[in-house]
Amino acid sequence: MLEKLFGSRTRVKLLRLFLMHPEKEYFVREISRVVGEQINSVRRELANLERIGIVSSEAKDKKKFYRVQEDCILFSELRALILKSRFTIEKEFIQSVRSLGSVVYFVLTGYFVNEREAKVDILIVGNVNRSKLNGIIEKFQSSFGTPLRYTVMTKDEYHYRRDVTDKFLYEILNGKKIVVLDKTRD
Repeated sequence: MLEKLFGSRTRVKLLRLFLMHPEKEYFVREISRVVGEQINSVRRELANLERIGIVSSEAKDKKKFYRVQEDCILFSELRALILKSRFTIEKEFIQSVRSLGSVVYFVLTGYFVNEREAKVDILIVGNVNRSKLNGIIEKFQSSFGTPLRYTVMTKDEYHYRRDVTDKFLYEILNGKKIVVLDKTRD
């Protein structure tokens, strides 16, 4: 959607990265790795964004670091647009995961609820095709502009870990989360 509006997939990925993490600064190779684009394409789009005042750069330790200009007149509007497009991507992501098999519990946490300390971003309980899940995760990681951490459990493993008060599982169950699907009581 935004690629059509902005004319460049790389530019959209850079905007997502910077606008979703305004407190961070990145160097070119790191950006290239995170967004999954060629370094020359990243450099070209960084120059464009710097020229129009959305990002700025600073040399440190023989590296050039980039960060978003939060005082840019377009910052709020661009961030709002990126957040709205994120919901569209998340909806597509959820539909893709739900089609993988018999999912009985599906939770989004971590990245999806802005909890940086969370151990995972996704918990899936059920019988799913793990190789297809890996493909979906890889595809959407580049759309979200961040690595996604996930855990898959069988329904029996979930119930066992819940019954023994497994610390990992209880941090997810008691933490900030979006419950997409919950058929664990069936």
